[in-house]
Amino acid sequence: MTVKVLIIEDNPVARSFLCRVVRESFSDAMEITEVGDLENARRQVAKQGGPAAEGSFKLILVDLELPDGSGMEMLSELAGSPAIKIVTTLYSDDDHLFPALQCGADGYLLKEDRFEVLVEELQRIVRGQPPLSPAIARRLLSHFRPTGSDTSPTPLNSGFGGLSSAHAPFANSRGVALDPPPEWERLTPRESEVLTYLSKGFTIKEIANLMGIKWFTVNDHIKSIYKKLNVSSRAEAAVLASKQGLV
Repeated sequence: MTVKVLIIEDNPVARSFLCRVVRESFSDAMEITEVGDLENARRQVAKQGGPAAEGSFKLILVDLELPDGSGMEMLSELAGSPAIKIVTTLYSDDDHLFPALQCGADGYLLKEDRFEVLVEELQRIVRGQPPLSPAIARRLLSHFRPTGSDTSPTPLNSGFGGLSSAHAPFANSRGVALDPPPEWERLTPRESEVLTYLSKGFTIKEIANLMGIKWFTVNDHIKSIYKKLNVSSRAEAAVLASKQGLV
């Protein structure tokens, strides 16, 4: 029986990459549908008879940042679907991870991981385990480990049942909410590294070679950096980076 897969990703190169990952991950015959925005994703789901229809998609990969909205919306709309819903994104921070899981994601993978790693994580589905990028698994373990504890991490429920409570992204050790940090502090380590190279005048291709990642991943990092810092050029980003001592 052919397994229907839906990939929601606006970057065509990333879409092609994810298609290869999916085909390599499973021995079943695959019928992969690719879309680049929420509108077309909704259209494809409706075309299959709705998210809960018998012959609808069995595996759905969702990017979080799409041209016409957030992938979180799609996850919420697919809440009644028996499909396995996996976030495929560049964001590894708590602000994206926990809301995605609370919206119904069954897994969370980072597109910047190596091809072999993504294939291995997707194959965990067959073993009944949640597909999680290594960095995400470590973040979850760290979240559930008692503060200051050196003991073994608390076991995680494969159904993500322990994540139903609200998560406060900015809180101290006593759980008291704090004001969010300045935008530049919210850059991920990868984004900070990209910004450093960017400020030193390296091209996207050169940054990709230096960091050992794909050029489209660097491009997506740059878009995220510009958005977080509220700038629209390399020069503006370089000025902020200089102020924060990154260059």
